[in-house]
Amino acid sequence: MSLIRTAVRILVLPKGINRSPVLDQTRSFKRWLAPTLRELRRRQKKLGSIPPQPRSGFVEWNYRAELFAFGKRLQEDFQLPMLQAAFTQHSYVEKEQVRQSELGIKESDAKIQDNLQLAERGAYLANECVRAYLKHSLPLVPAEGINAFTDYLLSTKMLSHIGAHLGMTELLLDADYPPAEESLARSLLAVISAIEQSNGQERAFLFIRDIICTQMNQRDLLEIWRIEDPEQMLKQICEERNLGDLEPRLIGDCGKNTVLAAYRVGLYANKKLIGSGFGEDVATAIKTASLDALQQLFGIQDNMRPLSFEAQLKPSNIKAIQN
Repeated sequence: MSLIRTAVRILVLPKGINRSPVLDQTRSFKRWLAPTLRELRRRQKKLGSIPPQPRSGFVEWNYRAELFAFGKRLQEDFQLPMLQAAFTQHSYVEKEQVRQSELGIKESDAKIQDNLQLAERGAYLANECVRAYLKHSLPLVPAEGINAFTDYLLSTKMLSHIGAHLGMTELLLDADYPPAEESLARSLLAVISAIEQSNGQERAFLFIRDIICTQMNQRDLLEIWRIEDPEQMLKQICEERNLGDLEPRLIGDCGKNTVLAAYRVGLYANKKLIGSGFGEDVATAIKTASLDALQQLFGIQDNMRPLSFEAQLKPSNIKAIQN
């Protein structure tokens, strides 16, 4: 392996001639690099596969300090016992009970609380907040699209991705390490509930807006909401909005009867062009044009204005969960 070393040298010229810096690029080979890499690889092969060790196993680990730092990173004032409960999985509670039983401890005064109830409340708050934000930001999108976007934002994969990037992996009290995606997602929802109980619903809504809803930024919305039959949906939308009957027209074509054939079809309603699309045949072009028309009608076209993440959400319509 070679590294390129760049240096600037000044040419020594006779008096009266301007001196200008000259870029001098030279190659240098580090003879120690290859043997070192081989030795590191040999040692790694000798050790074999080592399971990942949790950060809590280190001597200088201070769990309360880490919980406090987590709250400061989010700029939230948590009640530390409640935040610890938000990170405690039910599997960890069962593991601790088994360990205490093996040690001969039959009854313990310290009861460990898991995050099941907090996660249930957090899931309710997240669902209501995300739906309210999407309806406010995308008012022309029907309920089917709102449901698809909500499912995307609140999916286990997305919530675990957010939780991992917030530094929750090392804070989770779980029986397994590294924790599963379901554990990360459940803990993130529990953190939302902890924010509500510590700082109120408004702070919880701001957290959901700024951390979860922002995952919609610069996304292809039709990749999230896959419309199975765009032609049928477009006909239904035209009937609901009294746009008139659809009329597909062939606008242009080239390369007929070749493997590179291309057709452009426009969709008209009341003699107005509402969408156009290309395809290798007329049927494909009509489907593409239908998708383009739906994007225009729903306001989710590729050149749409970016979503605003400054909307203030009022939590007055959020009611407590009925037990």
